[in-house]
Amino acid sequence: MATFVSELEAAKKNLSEALGDNVKQYWANLKLWFKQKISKEEFDLEAHRLLTQDNVHSHNEFLLAILTRCQILVSTPEGAGPLPWSGGSAAKPGKPKGRKKLSSVRQKFDHRFQPQNPLSGAQQFVAKDPQDDDDLKLCSHTMMLPTRGQLEGRMIVTAYEHGLDNVTEEAVSAVVYAVENHLKDILASVVSRRKAYRLRDGHFKYAFGSNVTPQPYLKNSVVVYNSLIESPPAFPAPCIGQNPASHPHPDDAEQQAALLLACSGDTLPASLPPVNMYDLFEALQLFPKLIEGLGDDDGVSHPIDCAHGLQLRAPGHGSLRGAGLPSSP
Repeated sequence: MATFVSELEAAKKNLSEALGDNVKQYWANLKLWFKQKISKEEFDLEAHRLLTQDNVHSHNEFLLAILTRCQILVSTPEGAGPLPWSGGSAAKPGKPKGRKKLSSVRQKFDHRFQPQNPLSGAQQFVAKDPQDDDDLKLCSHTMMLPTRGQLEGRMIVTAYEHGLDNVTEEAVSAVVYAVENHLKDILASVVSRRKAYRLRDGHFKYAFGSNVTPQPYLKNSVVVYNSLIESPPAFPAPCIGQNPASHPHPDDAEQQAALLLACSGDTLPASLPPVNMYDLFEALQLFPKLIEGLGDDDGVSHPIDCAHGLQLRAPGHGSLRGAGLPSSP
C-alpha cells in the first residue's frame, strides 16, 4: 500500500509542477468532474488547455495513480517463492570434480521453437455504447451508498483542495461511520412521524410501531403505559459506569410486559403504505437540523421541491417545532 501512496504523491507533485499557477483551476475542474457538473471529455479538454503539449502525460499519470490507489489490491498468494532444489547430492569435499562437456541443447530444440505473438494473451478490447449506464458506479445512478474506494477517491480530491497530501485509512473509516449514522438519524425522524414510539431516558426513541396501544376505557391503562420502562437484556454483571438499577430482573420485565398487554386495546392500528418522498419532505420540514446549512423552511424544502416537483407547504410546522418537539432525533 505504501508503494501506491508514494506513486500518487509523486504523480501529484509532477502535475503541480507542470501546472504552475494553473493548479487551483485544475483542482476546481477535478471537483466539478467528481460532482458530475462536467463530463470526462470536458475535464480532459480543460486539462489539455492548462498544460503544455509536453506535460499532458502528467495529467494521465495522475488519474491513473488515483484509480490504482482506490482499486482493491489483490495480494499475492502465500507461500509463493523459489522452488527448492531437488538435484543430485553435493560433491564430496576433498575431491575435485572434473569438468564434463555438456551437449548443446540449442541444437536439439531449434527446430521445435515457434514464435508467439505477446499480445495474443492480452484481454480483448470491446467497444461499449456510451449510452449504456450499466457500468456507472456513481451514487446517483446506483441509488446506493458509495463504496469505500469511491469515498476514498473523493476524499483524496478534497484533501488536495485544502493543501493536504494524503488521506489515512482511519479518516476514511470515520467518514463511513458518520454517513451511516447520519442516514439512521434521517430514517428515525421519518419513522417517528408515521408510527408511535416510546422514550427511554427522555431522549432515546424505541418501540417504533408497537402494536400495544392503551385501552381508553380502562382508567389505569394510560398510567401503566407511561410508567412501564422496557428494559434492555440483563447482563450478568454491570459494566463500569453502568447503573445496575437500569436493568431490572427478567422476571420483572416479563410481568411488566404482560401487564401492559392486558391493559392494551383489542384493535390494532391500521397499516400504513411504504415510506415515500412526502414523508421525507415532512420530516425535513419538522427537523431542519438534520441537514447542515438548511436551517429555514425555504432552504429545507428547496432540494425536495426541485428534485421531485413537490410544491407543498404543510401548515403548522413552525408551531409544532415551537411546541417542544425535538429538533433532531
